[in-house]
Amino acid sequence: MFSIAPSAAPIVASEKPIVYVIQEIPGTKEGRPKINIMGAAGYGKFKFLLPELSQIIFSPGPLIYKLRQGLKNFSKQDYLLLTGDPAIIGVACSIVSENTNGKYNLLKWDKQERKYYPIEINLHEKGEIDE
Repeated sequence: MFSIAPSAAPIVASEKPIVYVIQEIPGTKEGRPKINIMGAAGYGKFKFLLPELSQIIFSPGPLIYKLRQGLKNFSKQDYLLLTGDPAIIGVACSIVSENTNGKYNLLKWDKQERKYYPIEINLHEKGEIDE
């Protein structure tokens, strides 16, 4: 279950959330990222977790360890920016869910409106499907 997060009061710099960017954007190393994520900067300070070419292939252990280390301070006020390999995105969401008892925020890109929307995830919510 998920919902659009309500608008909050302006964030004071000292308590600004962190936007955890799962993987660097492809093209970053060449100085020409394929997508512009600067719209997400309004939700917090960026923290990049993995290089752009990271993949889970035969031995996921080291990558999972690196994600756990990068996400160990994730709090319920922070956001996940879902970039990169879908398998890595799944692992990152699992780690965050484990650390926050199933309640966390992510940023969803809306192609039509061309902006990010905050989504509150609560895996334990019991209620009607809101479609």
